[in-house]
Amino acid sequence: MTQRHDERLHERKFVRTFFTSPTAVEGEDDSAKMIKSASGLRGMQAPDVWVPDNEDATAPSMRDEGARNIIDVVAENGADFPGEIHPRVVWHRDSPSTRYQGFERMLRIADPAEGAIEHLDGFVIPEVGGIDDWKKADEFITIVENEHGLEEGSIAMSVIIESGQSELAMGQLREEMGKPTNNLERLFMLVDGEVDYTKDMRAITPTGNLPPWPELRHNTSRGASAAGLIAVDGPYDDIRDVEGYRERMTANQAKGMTGIWALTPGQVVEANKSPLPPETGYWLLDDGSQQVELERDGEREIYTGERVSLDESGDGYTLQVGSDEQHLDEEELREELLDMVEYVPSMDDIVDSMEQFEQARDAGTGAIAMERAATIEIDGIDVDVSNDRMWDEATYQAAMTPVTLFQDVHEHRPDQHDDLEELYGTDVVERATNVGD
Repeated sequence: MTQRHDERLHERKFVRTFFTSPTAVEGEDDSAKMIKSASGLRGMQAPDVWVPDNEDATAPSMRDEGARNIIDVVAENGADFPGEIHPRVVWHRDSPSTRYQGFERMLRIADPAEGAIEHLDGFVIPEVGGIDDWKKADEFITIVENEHGLEEGSIAMSVIIESGQSELAMGQLREEMGKPTNNLERLFMLVDGEVDYTKDMRAITPTGNLPPWPELRHNTSRGASAAGLIAVDGPYDDIRDVEGYRERMTANQAKGMTGIWALTPGQVVEANKSPLPPETGYWLLDDGSQQVELERDGEREIYTGERVSLDESGDGYTLQVGSDEQHLDEEELREELLDMVEYVPSMDDIVDSMEQFEQARDAGTGAIAMERAATIEIDGIDVDVSNDRMWDEATYQAAMTPVTLFQDVHEHRPDQHDDLEELYGTDVVERATNVGD
């Protein structure tokens, strides 16, 4: 009977950041300077997964030197690097010679006599094709393990989805993983590579920019979930567009894709923080074109934009949103605003709600109502709004995901403990690490 997998088999349950750096820079006195610098990153600037990139980021003429640099830098600095280390090697579904080059370099890098393999967690394989090609890469890594007396399956394998073939192959993983003829259980991350995917799909846009490919990101997230793997989005090339990067991550997280490629330490910081709940909760108001964060002033949440206005008119109110005007009584106004606002809970809010539910559940209550209330001020007029949300076991489990992420980060990234305590405070950090036990 075929064994199926939907549970995570690796120590890390979440990956927020996938940071690549060239392994050898041409024309420099020290060709390894970029990976030496990356190996010294700590705290929020250090990624969950560092990828010394001996493929696209490194010129073909420098890749042998790049492999040597990986060995030297990781052997010297790998023990102190706080994240996982997964070098990317060359591979191509249509090129046996390229695959053999990747195999030879993995064999060199993984040699225990060189001192790097004890600090390496796996390899990243680009340009994979159909599922048989994934099995070739897995078999090469198995040979590397056997050549060097390493335990089979001890070297993780991550792949970059850069073609329609590899996208379709994700749907076959549950059938293939666990078969005695492969070691595909070593798979760790599925990473989108939208640039080469665009080329493979022969896609065209009027501006020449990449299509957004939301379907690819959804399919990668679904494939990772079904096979117990981790989904990572591809690079966001406009490194100065911080807001766009944040919006991309928010959209990804709603698909279950927590991880994203980072091209700079600045992007690493943004991506490390993005999936974590905020320090302070806040209210959003939909003004008809976007959600606007309300400004907190004591007990009031104040709208300061120009698209929404509110006036008292006789025994009621006139609410204008854009060009839409409504005449409402007090209760109708309250209901209308309740539909327009949403609350973004802080870590403290989430943990507090979970603790309340745990206490009720332990006392034999299966569901409880959680109230959220606020005083919304628009044009100097205060309106009290409140709603009740029922919490049951399913709600509790859904709310657990950001806390589980936090707990995973806290366990595996002790170099970020100070940052987390500065962000949330010692009490909230302690409660968040204990809730759900």
